[in-house]
Amino acid sequence: MPFTPYKNLFLFLLIASFSLNTLAQLNASSASSDFWTHVRFGGGIGLSFGDGFFSGTLAPSAIYEFDDQFALGVGLNATYNTQKNFYKSTVFGGSLIGLYNPIQEIQLSAEFEELNVSRNWEERFAIADENYWYPALFVGIGYRSRNVAIGIRYDVLYDKYKSIYADAWAPFVRVYF
Repeated sequence: MPFTPYKNLFLFLLIASFSLNTLAQLNASSASSDFWTHVRFGGGIGLSFGDGFFSGTLAPSAIYEFDDQFALGVGLNATYNTQKNFYKSTVFGGSLIGLYNPIQEIQLSAEFEELNVSRNWEERFAIADENYWYPALFVGIGYRSRNVAIGIRYDVLYDKYKSIYADAWAPFVRVYF
């Protein structure tokens, strides 16, 4: 059965609420200052421009490190793209990420991302404007050194006609402070 926008949003909110509830229960006996010693902040900034093209992305995120092996976090994504005399698009959404380090240098990840995509085409192309929710479920592996991880991830829900990404495979660089 295909995902509808409401099912995807419901799934995202359900996972987020369970994740936050779990964090709250695990830290109920700890002092609130202890909680913040396990929180790491990071994210991404992207700029791309060329002949009549511009793309800008802001994607802050935060993770909670349960121990040296497990971390769970949330992220936001805001992207604006424009190709002169062709189209404009905005993308907004959020994500949940789980990180597992079986050994210090290897990082395995799973990330569910739900994005609202709005594309507006120039009238002369006779293409209908689009507004839809797009889910992505990434599984990845990377090399980790201290607070930086570099690797590759794969979107198991990839749809070449709806995704904002050019391919199901994507490299990543993660930095958390």
